[in-house]
Amino acid sequence: MDELIVITSHCGDPEMVVADLARKLSGRALAGGLIFCSHRFAKQPFARSLQNIVGQVPLVGCTSAGELSDRGYDEDSVVFIGFPADSFRMAIHCFDDLDRFDPAVGGQAIRVLASQMTRESLIVEGFVNQAALFLVDGLSHREELLAMTVQDALGKTLLVGGSSGDGMRFRETAVMVGGRFLHDAAVVVMLASRRPLRAFSAHHYLPGGDKMVVTAADPKERVVYEINARPAAEEYRRVAGGGPGPLDSAFFAAHPPMVRAGGNHYVRAIQSVNGDGSLTFYCAIDVGVVLTVGEPVDRLSQLEAMFDEIETEVGEIDHVIGFDCVLNRIDAESRQMSGAVSQLYSRRGVVGFNTYGEQFRAAHINQTLSGLAIGR
Repeated sequence: MDELIVITSHCGDPEMVVADLARKLSGRALAGGLIFCSHRFAKQPFARSLQNIVGQVPLVGCTSAGELSDRGYDEDSVVFIGFPADSFRMAIHCFDDLDRFDPAVGGQAIRVLASQMTRESLIVEGFVNQAALFLVDGLSHREELLAMTVQDALGKTLLVGGSSGDGMRFRETAVMVGGRFLHDAAVVVMLASRRPLRAFSAHHYLPGGDKMVVTAADPKERVVYEINARPAAEEYRRVAGGGPGPLDSAFFAAHPPMVRAGGNHYVRAIQSVNGDGSLTFYCAIDVGVVLTVGEPVDRLSQLEAMFDEIETEVGEIDHVIGFDCVLNRIDAESRQMSGAVSQLYSRRGVVGFNTYGEQFRAAHINQTLSGLAIGR
């Protein structure tokens, strides 16, 4: 069987990127493709040209907060992942106007999509392994509802994905579907294959001992005004043991708030500190939520062990489609280990993008490496 087709372009001119992809994809039969790109490109002409390259097969993607290419952490680039037609089938469903998303209607649409995939790919063609990828507008604030709805409709098929980014600007994120970049949208990608597929999610922190309780918040806007009945930013800094330096993305990445749910701890990452001393989060947050500050573990050793475990299950890995939180990248840079992480990702075949949040199963989470490992 053909390997996944992974192409990275650093051409600054979108027309040159398209020409480069067209040349490298010439004669290749695809079931579909993914595209992750820098937010700097002129989006709509670029999307139309990309779709023209692959013709009628599904092509989806999103803007990023950084890319994961064959050289690890990358930027100002375009990463294309093509699924060979001889070993994959791909179908998609797009949700737009997320402010009016109806869970009942959305769930039914995914059940129909999953049923068609099972009937056509599994029963007729013998593509016995399935997974679902998910891309969503990273500024939509609808990830939690969508992930729960889609995973419930998928049943045993696991969902994994990420929220689109735009560097660290937080102004204009987008999802690409059908030759267009869309705002306030999400897309579900059903994959079926004869190859082993393994969805996973991992973070690199353990919960600390000191507790923080959210005592005033705006859940809709994901803003926390008070922690322990004190101004949120001031109290978070105190509990995290921070000095007088700035509360910025590097500080948030190094001292991630964590919440306990279902017997496990998950990061509830902070996006920004506001002028009134409040904190804006990437994930759902509400009054009464109990947080602790995460402490880092040996990331490189943990990642090596995780990939070794995946290989024992799926055999030799072709590639890993990775959804890596942008705060992981910032923390790696702050700890002067981004080169080592990049080398590990490159050696393990991780390609994808840096996200504003990740989705795994029914949860929207932060500061993880989540992804889909594809065996040969």
